[in-house]
Amino acid sequence: MTATGEPCDRGEVVCDGDVAKVCDGLGGFSEETPCPGACIAGIGCADCEPGRATCDGETLKLCDDDGSEEHEVECDGVQGLSCDADSRKCVGACAPDVLGASSLGCDFYPTVTANGVKDKFAFAVVVANAGDAPANVEIDKGAALVLMDTVAPHSVAVFELPWDPELKTDGAPPTSLHDVDGAYRLRTDAPVTVSQFSSIDFGVEPLDMAASNDASLLFPAHAWSDDYVVAAYNSLFYDADDEKPGFYAVTASEDGTTVTVSPSATGDDVLPGAGVQPDGTGQVVLDRGDVLEVFSRRTGQNPSTADVTGTRITADKPIQVIGGHLCTQVPHGIKACDHLEESMLPFHTLAEQYIVAAPKSTLAGLPRHQLVRIIATEANTQLGYDPPQPGAPTTIAEAGGYVEIAATDRDFRVTASAKVVVAQYMRSQNNGGGLGDPSLLLAVPTEKFRDSYLFYMPSGYEGNFVSIVAPAGAEVTLDGLAVAGFEPIGGTSYGVARVDLGEGAAGQHTVAADVPVGVSVYGTGFCTTYWYHAGLDLGPAAD
Repeated sequence: MTATGEPCDRGEVVCDGDVAKVCDGLGGFSEETPCPGACIAGIGCADCEPGRATCDGETLKLCDDDGSEEHEVECDGVQGLSCDADSRKCVGACAPDVLGASSLGCDFYPTVTANGVKDKFAFAVVVANAGDAPANVEIDKGAALVLMDTVAPHSVAVFELPWDPELKTDGAPPTSLHDVDGAYRLRTDAPVTVSQFSSIDFGVEPLDMAASNDASLLFPAHAWSDDYVVAAYNSLFYDADDEKPGFYAVTASEDGTTVTVSPSATGDDVLPGAGVQPDGTGQVVLDRGDVLEVFSRRTGQNPSTADVTGTRITADKPIQVIGGHLCTQVPHGIKACDHLEESMLPFHTLAEQYIVAAPKSTLAGLPRHQLVRIIATEANTQLGYDPPQPGAPTTIAEAGGYVEIAATDRDFRVTASAKVVVAQYMRSQNNGGGLGDPSLLLAVPTEKFRDSYLFYMPSGYEGNFVSIVAPAGAEVTLDGLAVAGFEPIGGTSYGVARVDLGEGAAGQHTVAADVPVGVSVYGTGFCTTYWYHAGLDLGPAAD
């Protein structure tokens, strides 16, 4: 019967409270079903009321439009988020739609990677709070609370964390591995920028130095992607029993994340383990905080065939990918080796044009020679350079393949016919470029530059530099002082300033500009270097 008392059509579903009734067309019902959830007229029993949003403490419950399923979203109180049923969102300064896609965020996963440095030299994260309010910090590892602290407004704080011995590995690792709860989770209740240093110590004298250092900007979990291309470096062999591999490390932020790895032509020779085969293929399921670390290995006679560079990593949920090397010479055969690590850019952030600016040397302030590696995402990728780079490769034959400019101290723009990854490697100290050994930095598309940065430089390094890439006419300050002396880059509209901050540069620094600029930070000392970006945007690149 309908609400008016008239017989309903045969087969029509009506609701009597939470009981679904099927009309027989004669004024009665052919079927009556008590609903454990909601009863929807015309539909019948549903798991929930279609389109309804409710709050259960910090949990936002969202019902599908057809009532078939109710989804739960955690409004993380550690990040200062609260549930708002009216907007159907978690709200607060750390909400993803408020933050946008950039290196600024509230939920990060610092991840130790393979490094042979002594344990007495510390792994550390640096939290930069450029906001006007304090940022409360909580760091966990699995279910264990590691620390809680506060970072004052317009300040940075350094937090030393224990090494994860399985991921650090020290020497030649025996296998690729799945480290359960291997990553730290760092959360704040105000937007911050986070970088990690492996290790952060330089040392007090040449005989007691870390000598295996690098740094990487970390990306917040809300800005992660499900698709990456790896930049690493070839396995290094000191002798037959001493292999130092390149690697990639994948971290998940959600339980049940299925990761699929597809090797490049040089990435098909890896240490098997954790579901990854010797040919570099594999599929691995990670839970929140788990890390998959995969290492290159050599089975033939040519070390250049052992390199996970170009490997494509995809997942059914967002992931973080860090590429690098336990300790490598650049190029092989010229001392000394140093640790490499860098957060990989999401595939959608990759572009077809990049500015490549050489770092600065400790020798008379000259640009330092670097190796530049360009990695293709599509077959038959064509390359061009401004200004022209004599002898530079102009074609990459296959997706995942790469070409190199082995040694250059020039600044240039590289243009490709399809998306590419552009990796910059400082060369080893005995190449004659002054103090400092290899470090890895990925070039950032100019459209991903920002107009303000707060960053940190550790102590002990003899060379302390900031490179700023800016469009012509930009007004830029470093620590409140105007930056001058930008050197034009070919026929582009960009120039680069390499600022030497001297030996007393340890601590926090700021860059501000009237237009977006790119900022990289690096320190060089006897047989070691670190190099990282101060920040960037992470949204899709323009077509």
